[in-house]
Amino acid sequence: MQEILDFLQSLDWSPLVISIKTGIVATILSFFFGIFAARAVMKLRPGARAVIDGFLTLPMILPPTVAGFFLLLIFSLRRPFGAALYENFSIKAVQTWLGCILAATIIAFPLMYRNTRAAFEQVDTNLIYAARTLGMSEWKIFWKVVIPSAGPGVLSGTVLAFARALGEYGATSMLAGNIPGKTGTVSQKIAMVIQDGDYKTAGFWSVVVLLVGFLAMTAMNLLGNRRKKNQKRWFGRFAFRKMMVGERQAYLF
Repeated sequence: MQEILDFLQSLDWSPLVISIKTGIVATILSFFFGIFAARAVMKLRPGARAVIDGFLTLPMILPPTVAGFFLLLIFSLRRPFGAALYENFSIKAVQTWLGCILAATIIAFPLMYRNTRAAFEQVDTNLIYAARTLGMSEWKIFWKVVIPSAGPGVLSGTVLAFARALGEYGATSMLAGNIPGKTGTVSQKIAMVIQDGDYKTAGFWSVVVLLVGFLAMTAMNLLGNRRKKNQKRWFGRFAFRKMMVGERQAYLF
């Protein structure tokens, strides 16, 4: 027991703090950007929708190091855009915590966007027509009708975006680097201690990330089940048997 306590006291907890802060901020940004992007894309024509959708989904299918490379090209102080940001607004993304947030947001955004858009496509349009008949503005319809109706999809996108941002490694390493106490995240810590042969520390941080991800997914499932508890399910032995009995009774009548 004392050995475990000594091990925990010897750990540097800054990677976990940086990862959680980065994950929370990146999730908030991905939440709003993903919702508004999904809303805007759904209003486009099919051709333009396919092109914009493919562009917004690119970070999800590209290797994170490739996404990080392009971010580095854009925000490097040696490039026009990065130099202009630093000279005019004193904003620096390379090797800063801002770089961690930016990289995590770019990588997590497609998960939020895709889940939200899929949820929006399942919203009953009759609810929107009814809200317009009642004289509600489009803004109120969006936040009071569409968002609650698409709640499970938006929730799943939010949780998945947080889990993805929490474990981001490739793009963060390319853009923000691995500066202990500043930009060093849990994923970077695991990679660093493995190179040093410290599998004990690497195993501990891996378990921490695993537990955080598991708790996030469990919370998402519990909240989703709470919303669906009054809905009929199409799966399961009991539901199938009940359906067959209902069809038999309907046939008799």
